[in-house]
Amino acid sequence: MINQIPPGMILMLGALLVPFLPRRPAQIWMLLLPVLGLSHLWMLPDNLLMATELGGYELDIVRVDRLSRIWGTIFHIAAFLSVVYALHVDDWVQHLSGLVYAGSAIGAAFAGDLITLFFYWEITAISSVFLIWASRNEAAYKVGLRYLIIQVASGVLLLAGTLLYYRDTGSITFEHMGLTGPGPIIILLAFGIKAAFPLLHNWLQDAYPNATVTGTVFLSAFTTKLAIYALARGFAGTEILIYIGAAMTVFPIFFAVIENDLRRVLAYSLNNQLGFMVVGIGIGTELSVNGTAAHAFAHILYKALLFMAMGAVLHRVGTIKASELGGLYKTMPWTAGFCIVGSMSISAFPLLSGFVTKSMIMTAAAEGHYTWTFIALLFASAGVMDHSGIKIPFFSFFAHDSGKRPKEAPLNMLIAMGVTAALCILIGVFPGPLYALLPYEVDYNAYDATHIVTQLQLLLFAALAFGVMMRTGIYPPEVRSVNLDFDWTYRKALPWLVVQVRRIGGHIWGEQKELALWTVRGALGIAEREYGPRGPFGEPWLTGRTAIWTALTLVAFLLLNFYMS
Repeated sequence: MINQIPPGMILMLGALLVPFLPRRPAQIWMLLLPVLGLSHLWMLPDNLLMATELGGYELDIVRVDRLSRIWGTIFHIAAFLSVVYALHVDDWVQHLSGLVYAGSAIGAAFAGDLITLFFYWEITAISSVFLIWASRNEAAYKVGLRYLIIQVASGVLLLAGTLLYYRDTGSITFEHMGLTGPGPIIILLAFGIKAAFPLLHNWLQDAYPNATVTGTVFLSAFTTKLAIYALARGFAGTEILIYIGAAMTVFPIFFAVIENDLRRVLAYSLNNQLGFMVVGIGIGTELSVNGTAAHAFAHILYKALLFMAMGAVLHRVGTIKASELGGLYKTMPWTAGFCIVGSMSISAFPLLSGFVTKSMIMTAAAEGHYTWTFIALLFASAGVMDHSGIKIPFFSFFAHDSGKRPKEAPLNMLIAMGVTAALCILIGVFPGPLYALLPYEVDYNAYDATHIVTQLQLLLFAALAFGVMMRTGIYPPEVRSVNLDFDWTYRKALPWLVVQVRRIGGHIWGEQKELALWTVRGALGIAEREYGPRGPFGEPWLTGRTAIWTALTLVAFLLLNFYMS
């Protein structure tokens, strides 16, 4: 009987009770749901396939294997930590949408066919937008609409690609596809939107900083990592992903360095880390895919920890602008400490989670002789140290004394941050249990002397560069500003162009309306005279007359074509 419950469904259905329970029982119930869901997941046997038929399609609504199990495991852990972090919130909309969002992401990770995947794909979009709208302000409403349009568009592309794939192959099984036709290409684009590929990425920096304090923690865990899972399942070894991923690791660094909103800095940093995972998928070896899965697992934790820390600052101070913060370590020491653990983890310090996961992808790039990609990953690693390893904790807690003396974060926030920080350390010190979950057998040692020395050198020089730039005034100052990214083209330039076209078109129409109407009436009159019942072209023609006019028309066309060419 337990094998008949799809993973994720416990969270989705259990969430429906939350609005009807008193606050304390609701809190206990929300904490219990991810625990029950994870226990259920680990009771399911490997290679389980749960199939049904719908509308003539054979649907594999559940497929359990090592790749889906590791994503299901970390999604349940992230859901539990996010619930703990949000316990102080008295808003059933956020709790309900967060649990449904997490459950649908889990369900998608176990979908064995593309139609089931589409079903969960769209639920993640619809449920997660309420985490943005729950901010309940005009800006969040507009951001939520943009987010919803983009996420639903990703689902529409997924469905269109699925139909084309079915037409060409007769199958809707969600398995390795590669770029074998128009269907997989469109599906890759759908995955790329959720994975925030370059030029498709701005929804992330738009949406995450405008969500609620707790909603951003939920958002950081599921949408993009679900896309990484989908890419690993369907497009491992697709070489173009190597170069897309390399670009993803590099370009966000420059935006993150000049960004004043620290949650937007983390959003750009999220882009950067996704790039490492996309590179690993593109390389497609067992080591690189293992590295992608391990890095996604670790990234969900340390990125959630950083968003938790910045959320706690926003909750207590009311702003997350670097130019308005500083000196907060004096009254928020625990939050500052947990933030430092997250920053060191994302920077891949030895004995922390990022060190034992990111290195697998970089080693796979080196072994595959992707020299320029490896150099790009090295540069991106140094950039991460700069904008997430140093900038986030430095400008939040230490840079200068802003004079603000807020209270420490609420107890539930501290517990969530503490547990997450402990997991980051445990994975870094004892990577074996994580490696045991990976899709393929692991023959890799992160703690060899070469890797330790190389990484420490990289971190040291990145810190030195930051210090020199700060002392010499080269580092971009933290000032109130708006940074222009690619979204300027469709948020500002395109609406301006539409307005101008309508204005010019309206002016021309106003000036030439009478002439245009007179011309149309004249043309209709000529057509009536010539082609009407009494006109010369309106009566039936003899065969010879028809042939002559056809020949003349052909000659005219040939002459026109000759002179035009």
